[in-house]
Amino acid sequence: MLPAAHRLRRPQEFSGTVRTGVRAGRSTLVVHLAPATGGGPTKVGFVVSKAVGNAVTRNLVKRRLRAASLPVVGMLPAGTAVVVRALPAAADVSFTVLSDELDGAVRSALRKVAR
Repeated sequence: MLPAAHRLRRPQEFSGTVRTGVRAGRSTLVVHLAPATGGGPTKVGFVVSKAVGNAVTRNLVKRRLRAASLPVVGMLPAGTAVVVRALPAAADVSFTVLSDELDGAVRSALRKVAR
């Protein structure tokens, strides 16, 4: 489970990350990564809209994304903010595929930040 200290919670945090961060997409999700601006923990937020499915499906996708984000939090610099937006295809894939796509999208976003 992702600790509460590492979760984005306020709408301002989400919108700021989406506006100022770089974007990297995959077939099941889109990652917005805002580089570290200061200290503090790395924070991750999730957006799973009704287009993904009913409430049970959305919550399943959110739980899978939270679990898949644990290793991602460890590889990011402190203070980085990440918003993960699930696409409708995320409801039809396994945890392994979702985890691999999240890892690939975050690595791609980090390469874009480094440029």
